[in-house]
Amino acid sequence: MSNGSHIVLPHAPVLVTGVRGAVVLGTDGEFKRLSLAQAARFARNESPLVCHGPAVATKLGLEDFLRLDVLELFAFVRPARFCLPTPRGVAEAVGLPRPVDLEDEAEALLTVVRRLLEELAATAAADKAARVVDTRGLAWMMARGGWGWGNAVLAALGVEGDSGRGGGAARVWERLPEWSEFAPEPPAGSIPVDPAETRTRLAAILGEGAEQRPSQADYASAVTQAFLPRDKEGEPRMVLAEAGTGTGKTLGYIAPASLWAEKNLAPVWISTHTRNLQRQLDTELERLFPLPQDKARKVVIRKGRENYVCLLNFEELVSRGRNHDAAATGLLARWVLATRDGDMVGGDFPAWLVELLGRTRTMGLADRRGECIFSACFHYRKCFIERSIRRARRADIVVANHALVMIQAALGGLDDGAMPTRTVFDEGHHVFDAADSAFSAHLTGMEAAELRRWLLGPEGDMAARSRARGLHRRTEDLVGHSEDAVLALEQALTAARALPGPGWLTRLTEGEPQGPAETFLALVRQQVYARTNGSDSPFSLETETQPPVDGLVEAAAELANAVGRLGVPLQVLQKSLAGILDDEAAELESATRSRIEGICRSIERRALLPLAGWKAMLSTLCEGGIARQFVDWLSVDRILGRDVDVGMHRHWVDPTIPFAKAVVGPSHGVVVTSATLRDGSGDTEADWRVAERRTGAVHLPQPALRAVVASPFDYPTQTKVLIVTDVRKDDMDQVASAYRELFLAAGGGGLGLFTAISRLKAVHKRISCPLEDAGIPLLAQHVDNMDTATLVDIFRAEEEACLLGTDAVRDGVDVPGRSLRLIVFDRVPWPRPDILHKARRAEFGGRSYDDMITRLRLKQAFGRLIRRAGDHGVFVLLDPMMPSRLFGAFPGGVEPVKVGLAEAVRQTSAFLGDR
Repeated sequence: MSNGSHIVLPHAPVLVTGVRGAVVLGTDGEFKRLSLAQAARFARNESPLVCHGPAVATKLGLEDFLRLDVLELFAFVRPARFCLPTPRGVAEAVGLPRPVDLEDEAEALLTVVRRLLEELAATAAADKAARVVDTRGLAWMMARGGWGWGNAVLAALGVEGDSGRGGGAARVWERLPEWSEFAPEPPAGSIPVDPAETRTRLAAILGEGAEQRPSQADYASAVTQAFLPRDKEGEPRMVLAEAGTGTGKTLGYIAPASLWAEKNLAPVWISTHTRNLQRQLDTELERLFPLPQDKARKVVIRKGRENYVCLLNFEELVSRGRNHDAAATGLLARWVLATRDGDMVGGDFPAWLVELLGRTRTMGLADRRGECIFSACFHYRKCFIERSIRRARRADIVVANHALVMIQAALGGLDDGAMPTRTVFDEGHHVFDAADSAFSAHLTGMEAAELRRWLLGPEGDMAARSRARGLHRRTEDLVGHSEDAVLALEQALTAARALPGPGWLTRLTEGEPQGPAETFLALVRQQVYARTNGSDSPFSLETETQPPVDGLVEAAAELANAVGRLGVPLQVLQKSLAGILDDEAAELESATRSRIEGICRSIERRALLPLAGWKAMLSTLCEGGIARQFVDWLSVDRILGRDVDVGMHRHWVDPTIPFAKAVVGPSHGVVVTSATLRDGSGDTEADWRVAERRTGAVHLPQPALRAVVASPFDYPTQTKVLIVTDVRKDDMDQVASAYRELFLAAGGGGLGLFTAISRLKAVHKRISCPLEDAGIPLLAQHVDNMDTATLVDIFRAEEEACLLGTDAVRDGVDVPGRSLRLIVFDRVPWPRPDILHKARRAEFGGRSYDDMITRLRLKQAFGRLIRRAGDHGVFVLLDPMMPSRLFGAFPGGVEPVKVGLAEAVRQTSAFLGDR
């Protein structure tokens, strides 16, 4: 190489693992087969080269071991780039043929290392000098800290001795561009979009020669109604649009949304429930904006602050200069320079880096505790979050999630104080649950202790080690102008000590609570254990609030007073800070104004809103009544039989009431769309009423427009639904045998869905080895040391693999083609009969409410099966008690057939074998 670089491969054996055993490729080039026990001993002694060390450790039954992980090298050479965290995945990412067995995988990993080092050397030779210095400086810092790849990377970069030393290489924030401020955007216009131009725009997006789908154009025309001007304040134009799978609803609503944004010079927000759909939207929008620079200007993905890397937190990590943090610091620095938007959750930050480097050194760098100091931060002008907020104001399309939209609406507006006038809620079947989460209140030990930490900052031994900042530190330079503000801050910080302090859970379990909050929580815990029968259960426990045990009402009254003593000075402080915006309007810089507004919103969201909810809950408890429209209960959250949290909870019986009031009502136009908006009871009008009730449309003064477009798929031909009648669902040996035989009959491509994590783990334990013997890799949520999105990505890429998962997988999988050709559900997914469900069941129709929830869950599960016109698949339910009234969950013409397991296996093999 012209820069003096050369390739030095690490002198380490390669280790790859399977379910039954492992293969080692020694430094002498010889292969050796080992049992897992032998492989575990080998890993502890030899520091091998592996792919995804945490997953390998899990398979070997080890907590951790010294290793060279090829994924770390990949992350250094290709920051902000995706690859599957498997030997096959990294091999394909660098252009190698797909390995077929463990020996192939071991050889492939060595070749991957060589190619990555050659790529690094070539990039360094061709790149600009300043960037080469940055890369060399980071590599030198990481090598000095003991990074296993350090010497090989330095050699590839042509660094000898201390020649690569670059003291400030990790200070990457200095090389980030600043965002620009612009004049405030004018209010959105009211120019309508008509169906004809929507169809024209849709055709333009699809391009010449695209498949003509009349149903897609009909859908686009229907949702256009939400982009007409409203006639009265408080009466938005709401469209409920059910579009069967394969309709192409994404581009169907993008067409009118993009037209409206262009005409009215304001963004349309598209809200989703899953990260998968956000990624899909990001890709689909490339068809509307094919030029990258146009898309970067017109499309923004917005998330909460807790999703983005905080540059101040990263600077503090760098400043510590600890050797054991060097590798993580260097890899994070490489990513910060390469990332599109700083998004660490679902963006271009590889999820597997969290598993490799640990949550503290990765996700711990995000502002997950609401401690932003806004313009007082040295990095404010380069902040990824602030850049995203400003880009969203000027964009045409903003892609967000249900939680962000609802929480911002509950606070009265977005970060600049204005909610969008037009919003599309995709995955609309999740609106009810998202609203249930956004508008609920939780007076628990963890929530109250977190509020105390947010106000006071870290206490005790954590004070010196933590990056956390209390309210005093965040506001001290702003409150000094006012004696009232200084006094209010002091009073608030004093009152915060009534909340649970460090070690609160230990004191509760030992019967030694301190202060009013801990006393209340101790009595809550006493009542839960006294009223439930499962004190030895590994699962969480709950009970009603009435009648209270002795002392609980008095403790609630004392805590309510303490909450009031905390809330009052916080309100004074917030009012004082807000007063600066008026009193000093002429002198305030925009950054300072933005900082004050941000702190006021933080006080509202982090403190005043929860405190108001807590006080209302405690008042109801003290009065011995039941709050109308709400459900209150007490709980002890447990994991593996150990208490982790204690508290009181409040949910709306119908959470679409606040959703309709805060989100839909102030809007001008709203689309709620999904493939499964309606129930499948067989009564068309009743099914639509379900959709209206679960989306909040029923609470609006004017009825929503109903639209339904059928799926273009031929489900009776493309699918088969089987209900197995001779497998006892409570016998895990029988259930596991059914999964094994069905997965084998399909030759892989199977998704196993479970109603409980314990059942999933029991089946995985029994079938993983037989499937591997048949050449079928088995992936499992809650078992494999990977996040769910990564598991789904691997499953999508591997046609022979099978995946086991719970409801998160049921709702988030989009796997077209043969990679998903079989779904097996362990039993009918009835709703859990907890206190909240009991109240909603009484409100919404008794048994028919149970049936509706279950049909919608089955609809969602079945909808994963066929994603393209050429797909075929089998849906199997291992529950002989499946009632025929739930058959409406399946598309018209698809008749579920009850069969024995042997016949189900035969039919699965025959149906899928022909295709």
